Amino acid sequence: MKAATPPVVVITSNRTREIHDALRRRCLYHWIDYPGFEKEYAIVLARAPHAPTRLAEQVVHFVQELRRAELYKLPGVAETLDWLRALVALDCQALDEAILDDTLDALLKYREDIEQVQQGIGRAILRQVSQ
Repeated sequence: MKAATPPVVVITSNRTREIHDALRRRCLYHWIDYPGFEKEYAIVLARAPHAPTRLAEQVVHFVQELRRAELYKLPGVAETLDWLRALVALDCQALDEAILDDTLDALLKYREDIEQVQQGIGRAILRQVSQ
C-alpha cells in the first residue's frame, strides 16, 4: 500500500549523536535555541503554578546562567521543570548552597557536569541569582 501523501518526519537532536550522511542529505535543518529568561519563566509558571515565585525566578536565572558554562549536556527546559518540581516537593522556598548540592542531579544528568558545578561555578551563579 502506498501513502496518498508522502509522510513528514520530524527528527530532534541535542547534537550528542551524529546523523548519518544519507539521512542528513534528506533533512531540512531548523535550529531552535534555548528560550530567553522571560519565555522560560512563563513556561515554568504555566507548568509549575504552585512553585513559590522567588524560587521559580531563581531557578530560571540559575539555569539561564548555567547554559553559558562548558558542560557535556546543558539543561533544557524539561530539566528546569524537573528541578523546580523536585525543589517544590522538598518544600524549598529559595535556593541555597545545601539545596543546590542536594538537588543538582535533578537538573544535570552527567556526574562530571554535577562535579564541575559543585566545585565553583554553581556557587558563583547562586550568588548572582540570590541578590
